[in-house]
Amino acid sequence: MSSIDKVEVKGHTYLKFVKKSTFMGKKFVYKEHIGKGTSAITKEKHLLENLDKITKEELNFKLGFLKSINKELSYDGNLPEKIEEKAIKINNLKEIKKHPKSVETDFAIKFIFNSNNIEGSKIPEQAVKKIIETGNLGYKNKNEAREALNSIDAFEYLKDFNFNLESIKRLYYILTKKLLMDNRNPYPRGFKTVDLVVGNSPTSDPKDVKRELEELIKWYKKNKKKIHPLILAYDFHLEYERIHPFRDANGRTGRLILNKILIQNGYPPIIVHKENKESYFNAIASARDGRKKKYYQFMLKQTNKSYDYLLGILDKY
Repeated sequence: MSSIDKVEVKGHTYLKFVKKSTFMGKKFVYKEHIGKGTSAITKEKHLLENLDKITKEELNFKLGFLKSINKELSYDGNLPEKIEEKAIKINNLKEIKKHPKSVETDFAIKFIFNSNNIEGSKIPEQAVKKIIETGNLGYKNKNEAREALNSIDAFEYLKDFNFNLESIKRLYYILTKKLLMDNRNPYPRGFKTVDLVVGNSPTSDPKDVKRELEELIKWYKKNKKKIHPLILAYDFHLEYERIHPFRDANGRTGRLILNKILIQNGYPPIIVHKENKESYFNAIASARDGRKKKYYQFMLKQTNKSYDYLLGILDKY
């Protein structure tokens, strides 16, 4: 976050712009002396007028963490850098424009529409928008309308989500409450009790789900300050989808948790877009076959696409 610090010297007020953040346990501090100032100078005004320069300073700090993983992450060495720059700019613009709630709502609508569509929902984006903004379940398919409303509650729950089994179960429950599966049965409580195959890939044996989720959570907690947040989020998502802990809603819960990891590490959330559904499934399958770079490349492209969308939203305000 940014601030304008004031220093009194011989009856005069001098201003200094300060921006601080922490990344992977390291502190970034940017200071700029403004000089004599008045109440007309605010942190938002200074940040806006110097947006490119301040963004560049933080980007240079972040690039130091990318050097060792660039080749591992992407076939395009410039793509991770573009994502870092856009992420920093989005955060700065949110601070400048003071419309985080409006931006969060617009993003949530787009995320929910795409995430639910990937899993078979046919509800149009405008209908999702109306349901979320009004709470009206008047859409013809009541199950899909309820799914959209549940999804905004699940998105909101991310603020209180903790990395433990209880939070994962709670997220699943919020997302699936009062919903019917394709067989018209209610979503079952708790972890899956039957074997599931996704595409041609087996998922965890039901008896192993609890143990493997606990191991994944333990891995996350051990490495959350050691592994670059992009890899941390992408790898957690990949393993979560391999485990496939529930009878259904694994993709929807998994993409929400992926965003929790990004958000708490200072990155804006992302969308896996419905038009890229097949590429998404293929990328996950490729990673399981040992071609993880292809999966990373796909996720980076979705991240880049999402951040372009967020910059577009912020440009409206």
